Amino acid sequence: MYLWIKAFHLIFMVAWFAGLFYIFRLFVYHVKYKDDSKLAAVYQVMEHKLLCYIMHPAMLLTVFFGGWLVYLNPQFLQQHWLRYKLVGVASLVAYQIFCHIVHVKFERKKFFLSEKACRIINEVPTLFLIMIILLVVLKP
Repeated sequence: MYLWIKAFHLIFMVAWFAGLFYIFRLFVYHVKYKDDSKLAAVYQVMEHKLLCYIMHPAMLLTVFFGGWLVYLNPQFLQQHWLRYKLVGVASLVAYQIFCHIVHVKFERKKFFLSEKACRIINEVPTLFLIMIILLVVLKP
């Protein structure tokens, strides 16, 4: 049973990161083509579907299955690597909330981020992925 839970945790984590890697790429093009109403509308729909149908469920299921793994192995909470991982996961949840805020503002045509800012912010999940994977594999 434990391996099934771990497998689902990893499956939903991969789906979540796929969305995290892609959402700000959509924002880049939404900002770039904000004056083209047809293209802007397409990006708006794509952002909404990515956030609501893929990212939010994947995030919730990643956290659910990860929590289940910790419940089955409470001794992990005594290890520093897991504490740091949980800080990384909490940061990613905050990042996703920020993504949703950006989407809502862009939907209202309040483009408070530049194309360049969106490109830079797009790299944040990669840094967290590297940190989390290294923590889980190396358990420093």
